[in-house]
Amino acid sequence: MKTMKYLVDTHAFMWCFEGSDKLSKKAKNIITDTSVLKYISIASVWEFAIKHSMGKFPFEGGILHLYKLIEQFDFIILNITQSHLNYVAELPFIHRDPFDRLLIAVAKAEGMTILTADENIHKYDVPSVW
Repeated sequence: MKTMKYLVDTHAFMWCFEGSDKLSKKAKNIITDTSVLKYISIASVWEFAIKHSMGKFPFEGGILHLYKLIEQFDFIILNITQSHLNYVAELPFIHRDPFDRLLIAVAKAEGMTILTADENIHKYDVPSVW
């Protein structure tokens, strides 16, 4: 049996950690399902660090606490590779956000489904759920 692999978008894992009602029921079920592999791109951690420093993600404990939560929720941090960047170079400009474009490329390169509420990501030829 093939294990499903999900790449969780930045907002989705933040909503998960915050216990937000913005997280869809389906997304919550996937995140809590121990039979699936859940990945966080290092780009999402980078995005969090930037937005946290700007006050957009007011998160007590900062990035060090974020790492603890990533481990607690059994997420796997996925580093960026040259293969991922090759996919970025070929993506159409439907979505201009560089973090989201990288997530799309990572998902395509790694055969993952993106867990995201972002409608622009759903416009790409990449599996996504919400």
